[in-house]
Amino acid sequence: MNRRNFILGASAALLAGCVNAKERPHNTLTITDTETLLLWPQTPPGGGGPSGPMKRDKRGAISNISQPYLTVYRPKNPNGAAMLVAAGGGYKRIEMETEAHPAAQWLSERGITAFVLTYRLPHEGWNVGPLAPLQDAQRALRLIRANAEKKGLKKNQIGVLGFSAGGHLLGLASVRADFQSYPPQDATDNHSARPDISALIYPIITLEAPYDHTSTAHILIGRDADEQEAAKWSVQTYVNPQTPPMFLVQAKDDPVSNPMNTVIMQQACEKAHVPCELHPLASGGHGFGMGKPGSPTQLWPHEFRDWLKQRGELS
Repeated sequence: MNRRNFILGASAALLAGCVNAKERPHNTLTITDTETLLLWPQTPPGGGGPSGPMKRDKRGAISNISQPYLTVYRPKNPNGAAMLVAAGGGYKRIEMETEAHPAAQWLSERGITAFVLTYRLPHEGWNVGPLAPLQDAQRALRLIRANAEKKGLKKNQIGVLGFSAGGHLLGLASVRADFQSYPPQDATDNHSARPDISALIYPIITLEAPYDHTSTAHILIGRDADEQEAAKWSVQTYVNPQTPPMFLVQAKDDPVSNPMNTVIMQQACEKAHVPCELHPLASGGHGFGMGKPGSPTQLWPHEFRDWLKQRGELS
């Protein structure tokens, strides 16, 4: 057994048995149990990646991710719906504590099984570069579907919820479900990677000028990318009639993701006749997660709940 496979095997044993204490959800999370699922049976497609342990900053954001995985949060009273959650961080880190865990808590409290995605970061030495996180997102959706019956989930009620760069990632996964980002690894990859609904919160949608100032753009395509490359990695480029229904949220004073991002996405959906709701907020900036008390951002989860009910994800 080579060193890489030994590390993978050890990681699998560790992750399968427990969730690291720092990765556990908040104490207020009303769930029956958590479980961790490795995304890939062996080395992720293309190989490469960082060495050493995962890093965590003071905000609870993680980086140096050598093994992508799903953390499953099962509610006490599951309703059969599931949602893949991806936090943002500009593809430089993943904001677990401020975005992913609160979202998992909110979903679990409403009976939806949440799958939080720990995805590879493109600049951490992966040989496939910017494809790495998209590979992880597509694999995650297939893995959820492949295990749906065993976990009491409905295969046609699997949605995505992405924040900021995580919104870009799950936006791409939503519009490029038929794109083969990696060679099939096993029977799991026979399943569809298309989500049934898609919620993107203050997302990065376009990498095209004049909206190419974001960390997402710099990490994925660099600072001097041409128009063709920018369009290639922009979500709106691929919106089509098979794109799942969209729920979009953004504050009008967002200093990171220009508010035109969600407008561009809404216009692309309308052109393709895809159901789309855009909820612009009067203020709130960027990175507000599931909302901040006393600000307009606290309203969007209620609007999201109503939308989920309309879509049959909540009773």
